[in-house]
Amino acid sequence: MSTTTTTFAIPTPPPSRPRPSHHRRSKSSHTAHDFWKHFQERPLDAIFRPKSVALVGASEREGSVGRTLMWNLLSSPFGGTIYPVNARRRANIFGIRSYQRVYEIPERGIDLAIIAVPAGAVKEVMQDCVNVGVKGAVIISAGFKETGPEGAMLEDEIMGIAREGNMRVVGPNCLGVMNPISGLNATFATNIAKPGNVAFISQSGAMCTSILDWSLQANVGFSAFISIGSMSDVSWGDLIYYLGDDPNTKAIAIYMESIGDARSFMSAASEVAITKPIIVIKPGRTEQAAAAAASHTGSLAGSDDVLDAAFKRCGVLRVDKIREVFDIIELLGKQPRPKGKYLTIVTNAGGPGVISTDALIESGGQLAWLSEDTREKLNDLLPPHWSHANPIDLLGDTTPDTYAKAVTIAAQNKYSDGVLIILTPQAMTDPTETARRIAALSKTLPPTKPILASWMGGAGVIEGRSILDKAGIPTCDYPDHAATLFSYMFQYSVNVSQLYQCPRWCADMHPESSTVDAILARAQSSGRKILTEYESKQVLSTYGIPTVATKLASSSEEAIQAADELGYPVVVKINSETITHKTDVGGVKLNLHSPEQVRDAYESIRKSVEVYYEESDFQGVTVQPMVDTRGAYELIVGCSQDEQFGPVMLFGSGGTLVEVYNDRSLALPPLNTNLAHLMMKNTKIYKALKGVRGKSAVDIAAVEKLIVNFSHLVMERCNYIAEVEINPLLASSDTLLALDARIILHSPTDPDSMSDSSEIVQPAIRPYPSQYEQQFATKNGRAMLIRAIMPEDEPLIVDFHKRVSEESVYTRFLSDIPYEDRVAHDRLIRVCHVNYDRDIALVALDKSSNGGKIVAAGRLTKEHGRNTAEFSMLVADGYQGEGIGGKLLRELIEHGKSEGLDAIEAVVMTTNRAMIHVAEQCGFESILDKDEGVVRQYLDLRNPQAALPLADVAMRRVTAPICI
Repeated sequence: MSTTTTTFAIPTPPPSRPRPSHHRRSKSSHTAHDFWKHFQERPLDAIFRPKSVALVGASEREGSVGRTLMWNLLSSPFGGTIYPVNARRRANIFGIRSYQRVYEIPERGIDLAIIAVPAGAVKEVMQDCVNVGVKGAVIISAGFKETGPEGAMLEDEIMGIAREGNMRVVGPNCLGVMNPISGLNATFATNIAKPGNVAFISQSGAMCTSILDWSLQANVGFSAFISIGSMSDVSWGDLIYYLGDDPNTKAIAIYMESIGDARSFMSAASEVAITKPIIVIKPGRTEQAAAAAASHTGSLAGSDDVLDAAFKRCGVLRVDKIREVFDIIELLGKQPRPKGKYLTIVTNAGGPGVISTDALIESGGQLAWLSEDTREKLNDLLPPHWSHANPIDLLGDTTPDTYAKAVTIAAQNKYSDGVLIILTPQAMTDPTETARRIAALSKTLPPTKPILASWMGGAGVIEGRSILDKAGIPTCDYPDHAATLFSYMFQYSVNVSQLYQCPRWCADMHPESSTVDAILARAQSSGRKILTEYESKQVLSTYGIPTVATKLASSSEEAIQAADELGYPVVVKINSETITHKTDVGGVKLNLHSPEQVRDAYESIRKSVEVYYEESDFQGVTVQPMVDTRGAYELIVGCSQDEQFGPVMLFGSGGTLVEVYNDRSLALPPLNTNLAHLMMKNTKIYKALKGVRGKSAVDIAAVEKLIVNFSHLVMERCNYIAEVEINPLLASSDTLLALDARIILHSPTDPDSMSDSSEIVQPAIRPYPSQYEQQFATKNGRAMLIRAIMPEDEPLIVDFHKRVSEESVYTRFLSDIPYEDRVAHDRLIRVCHVNYDRDIALVALDKSSNGGKIVAAGRLTKEHGRNTAEFSMLVADGYQGEGIGGKLLRELIEHGKSEGLDAIEAVVMTTNRAMIHVAEQCGFESILDKDEGVVRQYLDLRNPQAALPLADVAMRRVTAPICI
């Protein structure tokens, strides 16, 4: 493919008109900036845009890291001051005055310290940096946790010092960082990367240097080039957030060896991936043998598969090869994302078409059907011996004109989501003229379908490739690679679409779920970790999951009585609080037609248990009607705990051979019906569920609903339930029934509590916060609905800004932002798509209008690296003074308290008297910043008297749980 970096056109907003106020304007008027948040200096700016740098360990010694770092800083001007620091007294280094200790530097508040000294000396250097207010550090030094417990302890001590000084740290054990846009080269690499619009982050320093060498030869540029090292402080999430706000970065490429803080990564990626592609290459797909698990689900949910599910849910695309990272970024920059997985291949040779088909299918794509209209047009255009199928083989003597017409017909095929054009340089072929014709017609093709090309060959096709590249049509050397890239594009489309899903969950969805507490409490109080099948089915039934009628029996006579009541034939199963897999001990007896058979089954199970277990492990049996499974499918629905991502759900082919079939799909809860359907589609059994070989289709909607209800159980009881499994789940055209179920509990460390939630990994994704939905009457009696913002609110936000005056906008944002910029789609995507782990955005809708119109919005955003948040508020002019802003602010304060925040802050113009008053009424302190000409407001949430909520807010907090 072309090696030039992708360029995105960004409209430049008109200059702000003069204002009498003397405050400093927002430093960001860029349309990619999230205008709901007042611009504040970001902590990582000290690392990537420093105005002063202290290089600790600077040297002139040949071959030393300190010399290379010093030379790189000097030879690539970044617009800042360099202060060499070397413990051995030297007058100067490379002609610049040097210092023995950081505190000797006359400038205070240095932005960045680059530390390249032995590991044992880093602690003292960090303490010096904190004492003089250094804002950020890049620790090049190695010798920390990678060396063992002592190194890990030293690393923890160093990070503790950094936290005390609110200093952000990249590393340790890293190559360093580059900002090719500003010229900063704070690495010991041999060169600085070329400027571009792709940010590259790597845990491997060696991978960084390899990619850097390749990029210089391939003419690929970067907006940032980062070696992240051990991630003791600055993590993937921090960098993704930072680069997401960087106007010079259009895509993020990552080489990942470990994910670190999974929730931080998910939180950042789901927010940024909606506007900027995030492409990850992570080695280690081979699944290592795991310790024997207590359930089928636990043994199946391998960590790499879980990581794949997490990437998909947060909009990240994972690729397998380094080259694919940059190829797919180029593709996404030049061509639209496909709406589906169906590709039409147009070629002048059969072999490349066949190879491309294999690659397409293997990577998850499909060949598009040719519609009758498409076939007729191709019949009229092509000679009789064309392939009459997809791939469309035009034959070797195809002219440029025929090529162009065939591509036009293929692109208009209603079953096609994209077109791959393959050209092989045969004697009758004109690669250059064909490329010219394709380039010319590309502007007339459907704008929703990507066009890819593969001009195979060497010198004879170079000019043709160049023509296509300039026309925005990516070209690949080989067509199978192009087909794989198309599949990646489709997968990326699917991943991004999941970001628009807002699964809901709240307590009143399952009003009887409180009865589950009694079951869990009884089990844990007796020291049990495993619920019996009977208890497990009670839990499932509470959440609307149909289970087979089950009766308990503690003797053979009770078993016979239960069978008589249920009707024959019946199934008898062991009832045990300790035995997990019933079939392993002969604990399941099927198709019993008489009392004698039931008695024999009871005794057989009892004796079998006594052979393998203690007598106390047998607590009788359960008796169930024998369900006719003919014509039905056995499915599995389960959930187990991942040590990084928390609960992970599983769906697939069930039964006793579940591990053998290994047909399953993983997903992170919570789920809605759309996500549940996508989870089902990722399995082989899904095709059968739609009806095959004369069998009627399963009620897909009912299975979706069951999976959603199952996710509610997982979310609501994640502090208590470690694993839960339904296997088999019987599914047919008229049946959906949980035949067997098992629930395993977390081990409580405190015998007086149900669980120790501090040791339990919480779900990686938060559901839509339904608990904030409420009715509200304004001072003028207008009926309002307050709720959290949704992705589908974008049209309502566009309408909202029509009712906001320029004065209100200027007062709120401390800057002029024209209406067309405020409602730009790229901005509203991030406004309406909220990451509930970091933000909460509430809107007030006037219910008197048709369908409801948004009249106010408030947002609380957690600040990176601090346990505080910033609030912002905007109320339509016609609704100001009615108490709406105060109501939203009190809700945001209560959210901040529930999140355990230390404080909430805001920056308000001095002329915005109404907002200042509202905040002060809620307990905020107001401090006039004369230098900036603004009022800084602060609310200490650690003060129990801070912003006492109104009665309705306090009551709702008691009755509605905060979703995890």
